[in-house]
Amino acid sequence: MQQKDISPFYADGLHFSCTQCSACCRFDPGFVFLSETDVNCLARALDLTYTDFIEVYCRWIPAGGGYEQLSLKERSNYDCIFWKNGCSVYESRPLQCRTYPFWSSIVLTEESWKAVKAECPGIDRGQWHSKEEIEDQLRKREQNPIVVRRR
Repeated sequence: MQQKDISPFYADGLHFSCTQCSACCRFDPGFVFLSETDVNCLARALDLTYTDFIEVYCRWIPAGGGYEQLSLKERSNYDCIFWKNGCSVYESRPLQCRTYPFWSSIVLTEESWKAVKAECPGIDRGQWHSKEEIEDQLRKREQNPIVVRRR
């Protein structure tokens, strides 16, 4: 018996263009998880050592199984630590920021995509992104895993 090829809901591509509304960077609590590449790039951009960057700009988030994941800090009002009338590290911004909204949790189903649309005015507007382009964005996270440590 032959299995059916189940295409993702985005098989014909999706529209997204950032409107720079900053809703994904501000106002609500959240996490910006970092890869080794992210830390190195941001540390270099800020002229800090790897360790100093983590000490000043990062926090460890419990991840279960005795592990923690590295995330950027956020301000007391939940703005990203690097948000200052826009992203102050835009050219060096983390992978999570660069690949939004093409995250596995968002493009998993059409329902999850539409749920984010309520918060993000760029969803279903502007530039068309092919299935291949979306899957390339998803692969980037697999190739750049989040920094973890044992608690």
